[in-house]
Amino acid sequence: MTELHCDVLIVGGGLAGTWAAVAAAREGVKVILVDKGYCGTSGVTATAGPGHWWVPPAAREAAIEKRLGTAYGLADARWMARAIDTTWTSLPGLSDYYAFPQNHQGETQYRGLRGPEYLRGLRQRVLDSGVTLLDHHPALELLRDDNGNVVGARGWRRQAGGDWLIRTGAVVLATGGCAFLSRLLGNHTNTGDGYLMAAEAGAELSGMEFSNYYCIAAAGSSMTRSMVYSFGEYFDAADRPLGISTGPGFTEALARALLNGPVYCRLNRVPQAIRAQLPSIQPNLMLPFDRRGIDPYRHRFAVTLHPEGTIRGVGGLRLIDDDCQTTVPGVFAAGDAASREPIAGATSGGGAQNSAWALSTGQWAGRGAALLARRKAAYHGALRGFEGVAGGNAELIRRIQAQVHPLDKNLFRSGDQLDRSLRELDNVWDQLRGAPITTNPLRARETAAMAATARWCYTAAALRKESRGMHQRSDTPAQNPRYDAHLRLQGVDQIQARFDPVIHER
Repeated sequence: MTELHCDVLIVGGGLAGTWAAVAAAREGVKVILVDKGYCGTSGVTATAGPGHWWVPPAAREAAIEKRLGTAYGLADARWMARAIDTTWTSLPGLSDYYAFPQNHQGETQYRGLRGPEYLRGLRQRVLDSGVTLLDHHPALELLRDDNGNVVGARGWRRQAGGDWLIRTGAVVLATGGCAFLSRLLGNHTNTGDGYLMAAEAGAELSGMEFSNYYCIAAAGSSMTRSMVYSFGEYFDAADRPLGISTGPGFTEALARALLNGPVYCRLNRVPQAIRAQLPSIQPNLMLPFDRRGIDPYRHRFAVTLHPEGTIRGVGGLRLIDDDCQTTVPGVFAAGDAASREPIAGATSGGGAQNSAWALSTGQWAGRGAALLARRKAAYHGALRGFEGVAGGNAELIRRIQAQVHPLDKNLFRSGDQLDRSLRELDNVWDQLRGAPITTNPLRARETAAMAATARWCYTAAALRKESRGMHQRSDTPAQNPRYDAHLRLQGVDQIQARFDPVIHER
């Protein structure tokens, strides 16, 4: 057992986690960042071409009003303004670590970034800030002291073997979302671990019903970079045009077509200017086509939809203050680990809003955790866990995926189907509870986290008896003002739920 101590422990080394580490270190405290993989390459941002919600001051009011119009009454303009402003002031400060391009007028362009270089630069900035980086050190559970306070975490050393234990004054969970090990590029480390660790300590989740986002990709590929598909033409197996148009109903129209048979796409309408820019803004987009000898601008190719769960969904841990603290004192959340309802409402934050959210909440949580840690007295008593679930195997993962991946169960919802899925997921959870400890503690905890996340998503979806945003139910197809509220969940074995009326701050 390796034992360490710090003021702030960051769990997760993606976009939110690295920004959190930099912000915490800026406050002069000792920071350790643990990552399940290799910080700078794990997570969805490192494989993407992330845009940011980069809005000049004069355009912010209009941008916020536009976003409020798609949030279905569940977003908060004040949080949006904070995220926009933090993004605007933060990205230029990364210029020593990332080569921002310039346009023809010589103006630096901050909106779109290249994920691999972005995260590589953030890793170096974390190291230059004096943060201790522990790669391949997945966290397995939070630890409490004799008074019930969260004062540490325990994990596993994937390469060196054995366990680690870190005593800390505050924890920032930046563990990403959960796509249930779908074929989504970069999501293999995002299995909902932070949700489970925090929920075992008593944290609330929010917005979990809005976690059924699907993204288009070439069949057989994990490359879910969707921008170019807005220019696509779509055909059935007999080469008949399907008339699938871009816009709010695109995913649902494509999904219905896929339920009837194969769907093919041709990208011949992508403008030449965008084709010329793709190698720099999304450099890996064309790799799957190149490997198969396909020219997507001339040839038809099969497409599919990959579930993105809470990654491009909305749900996550509930934040209770501007420092991104959860309902568990001393436990903070950032990025996809936190509910994005404040900026997204019932509709996906997509790329730009979610990236701005990760950058911003990372810094707010890192600073908040550092300030709290400085106020807390050190405690060195015995630590213990929260009686977490330990078992898991490949068959249980397949059973979880069989409920949350299919379009006709998750995207197209009904009360009866939600109830059937919940019964199966409850059975999976019972088996996990009774399973023996495995030789791979990480996979065991990942399986438990995915099962717990699926149960929260479907519990919330069953309770919200209306259709709103991405949550659409055939048995309750209209939006109902009775549900103008946030749905909060708490508990792991027994899930408690409550509706919290919306309070907007301007």
